[in-house]
Amino acid sequence: MMRLLILAAIAIIAWRMIFGRWPWQAKLSARQEAAARARKLLGVQPGAHRPEIIEAHKRLVAMVHPDRGGTSEQVHEANAARDLLLHELPDSKKEIR
Repeated sequence: MMRLLILAAIAIIAWRMIFGRWPWQAKLSARQEAAARARKLLGVQPGAHRPEIIEAHKRLVAMVHPDRGGTSEQVHEANAARDLLLHELPDSKKEIR
């Protein structure tokens, strides 16, 4: 019985390492995964507001700017992450008249 529990624990940990989530967690949609990657890149929490996202973007761009040893691809990735997260905010979905 103990061997079975140990094998199950190893299998669950291997699942987490391979797929990046626990077996009982639901798989995220592509849009949710993109938003999660953007939050991770910028280092903001899921409930971050516009000023927090913009400040995190400025910090990241200051680190990865080509003048500081980064690449333009990293800057473009940071810009895309910022744009995605700003678009996901509830107030950005209102129609502009």
